[in-house]
Amino acid sequence: MIKDKLNKKVIEGLEFLAKTDFSRLEDGRHVINDYMYVNVETYQTKEDALFEAHRDYIDIQYIISGEEKIGVARYSDCKENIPYEKERDIEFLDLTGESEFYPMIAGDYMILYPTDAHKPSISLNEKATVRKAVVKVRV
Repeated sequence: MIKDKLNKKVIEGLEFLAKTDFSRLEDGRHVINDYMYVNVETYQTKEDALFEAHRDYIDIQYIISGEEKIGVARYSDCKENIPYEKERDIEFLDLTGESEFYPMIAGDYMILYPTDAHKPSISLNEKATVRKAVVKVRV
């Protein structure tokens, strides 16, 4: 089964998403345990953005409400645009190779590893309000 192949910490992150009532959780950062936290945010989708990548955390991006698309590319198919910020565990990248975009609607989630450059928060059809939870799992 696919779940058997997932990192134990990632499975814990998915279980957190499955059991959490997000209507009772305010936007902001919430610590789950010593190697995992969740950022809950509400925002407007955008026309375009830079790709981003993380070195210390796996992202589990979960759409609570709304819709967007997320671009995904190999980290090796990108080049640095804005240097890595260790405190925020983020760098911004320009695409030099190929990418794919995936539509995301309420209830969908995507697991993104440090080898995955990604471009979240992009308008699917038109600008939309999205509420999202991003579980950050330390590698």
